Amino acid sequence: MTAASRSPKDFFRPLALGAPAPLREIPARPSRAIHFFDPSNPKMAAKIPDMVGTVDVLLGNLEDAVKADNKEAARNGLVEIAQGTDFGPTQLWTRINALDSPWVLDDLTTLVPAIGDKLDVIMVPKVQGAEDIHYVDRLLAQLEAKAGLDKPILVHAILETARGVANVEEICGASPRMQGLSLGPADLAADRRMKTTRVGGGHPGYLVREDPPRVGGVANLEASRATYQQDLWHYTIARMVDACAMHGIYAYYGPFGDISDTTACEDQFRNAFLLGCVGTWSLHPKQIAIANKVFSPSVEDVAHARRVVAAMGDGTGAVMLDGKMEDDASLKQCLVMVELAEQLAAVDPELKKQYDAIGADSDEQEA
Repeated sequence: MTAASRSPKDFFRPLALGAPAPLREIPARPSRAIHFFDPSNPKMAAKIPDMVGTVDVLLGNLEDAVKADNKEAARNGLVEIAQGTDFGPTQLWTRINALDSPWVLDDLTTLVPAIGDKLDVIMVPKVQGAEDIHYVDRLLAQLEAKAGLDKPILVHAILETARGVANVEEICGASPRMQGLSLGPADLAADRRMKTTRVGGGHPGYLVREDPPRVGGVANLEASRATYQQDLWHYTIARMVDACAMHGIYAYYGPFGDISDTTACEDQFRNAFLLGCVGTWSLHPKQIAIANKVFSPSVEDVAHARRVVAAMGDGTGAVMLDGKMEDDASLKQCLVMVELAEQLAAVDPELKKQYDAIGADSDEQEA
């Protein structure tokens, strides 16, 4: 049964007696970096309390990168970390094992009763269609009811298969729990039979070449021509962003595998940000700073957006600023930027100083 086949009046009813009512709108909480950690790794686990407040989302990973014989230790480790840590402004997420694995049922039946009151989002890997979300949705409702939780745990799906991409719209609309989607480039590349072993980013073989120079009207095909490396993921990210925006949820870029190449990492994150993603994954602490920088609007962009908002008044008509026409469409774009800046300033003191300084400068200029 798809979401569309449900009666609208039933869509936001709990799927189990005593379960919390589903949310009608997904909160826009800052989640620039989703930092993955292995709860079975004592060194990683020891660092988690000190990371609270430095990253928007901490995610206890139970799936890939955790060996089969460490699955139980990771699950129990996450329970211990969550119970012993005050996460404050930082969200706590987990990535459970795949729905066709022998571990996923224990993941859910252990985590929800033990730490369901602290878990903000459960990330589900390798989602193929709405039926996967329906299964998790019903099971979470039953577990929430049994545990006496007063707020629903949200669900985040990873696009890692061709079928998942083909069904992306129905996945986004499968449940009121849907918080967002992430791109899983490595698994998706394998499933599509793409000829790359890179985890995200461009590829030197995926390129465009400039036209040959013409001499006397004849193309010189032997001449040297510049080439430009292209990004393999533009189509998938854009499709994911559209599906998420349509359903009022959030799109994220996934992992960038070459941790040492911070320049390419920043480029990939910025591409995703410009296309409409609100955040990305972090596989190493150095990527947190990159994500926080890229997925926060620049001071210059926020200053311009505020000027447009102030100049547009009731939002109708058009104005000229710095030689450029700004109209109602410009205003909508700028309101997105201003709203994001306000959300980030509420959780990031350094950004708040920078954004507040814009307002102070503007006031001085007006005076």
